[in-house]
Amino acid sequence: MPDRDAAINAVREAGDLALGAWREGLAPATKVWEKSKGNPVCDIDLAVDALLKKRLGALAPNVGWLSEETADNPDRHSMSRQWLVDPIDGTRDYIRGRSGWCVSVALAEASEIVFAAMYAPVTKQLWVAHKGEGTTCNGKRLFASTREEFSGARVPTDALPKVDRDLEMVHKPNSIAMRMTMVACDRADLVATLRWGHEWDIAAAHLIAEEAGAVVTDATGGTIYYNKPKPLDFGLICCSPGIHDAAVDRLKGRADAILG
Repeated sequence: MPDRDAAINAVREAGDLALGAWREGLAPATKVWEKSKGNPVCDIDLAVDALLKKRLGALAPNVGWLSEETADNPDRHSMSRQWLVDPIDGTRDYIRGRSGWCVSVALAEASEIVFAAMYAPVTKQLWVAHKGEGTTCNGKRLFASTREEFSGARVPTDALPKVDRDLEMVHKPNSIAMRMTMVACDRADLVATLRWGHEWDIAAAHLIAEEAGAVVTDATGGTIYYNKPKPLDFGLICCSPGIHDAAVDRLKGRADAILG
């Protein structure tokens, strides 16, 4: 395991770099464009990616690299360990001057995440998790939602379809990883998606939520593995253990329709 403190410091440094260009309620003081339709990126995404690659790469040799802002290198598959990085998770909130974004870093060994650090500099929250050692936010141990009744579950979302209106909406940051931390700290009971997502989107938050006591699976209830040749999974369920089966049942018809 690379130096944990050094890795955490790198995540903090990266967050502070991004914060330097962020402006509350305004577009950031940097260039913004679209990588593809509806997929924004900015100069700071790339700068944070470069900083993290330099800092984390110096901590240990022979560790692969998978990041949203770096072209995938198949050589990573020959390595037993891998950094999974989202330089700015929640870029839409970042470029709108909102607080729902963070820097997300995870370390995988084989197919599992063993270390995670996420930093949201606007809200000054630092989440850290080590496999088998629990999760902390700013040094305080976190314990996930223990809800057992699906109806009334708190979901970070902007709107609910008619079929889900027995659930309760709560504030939704743009960052999927930050939404997962809401389950980890018992501010939400369920986060669910029905779209293909990349490993870097959820890797750090997966361990953070799981070590706090939550359950994390794909949208069909299947196990999520990391360091796959194609780093994609269909959907996400992050929730209290007591409502996971109900969440899978609720999503099943919609998942089947999408997957065909």
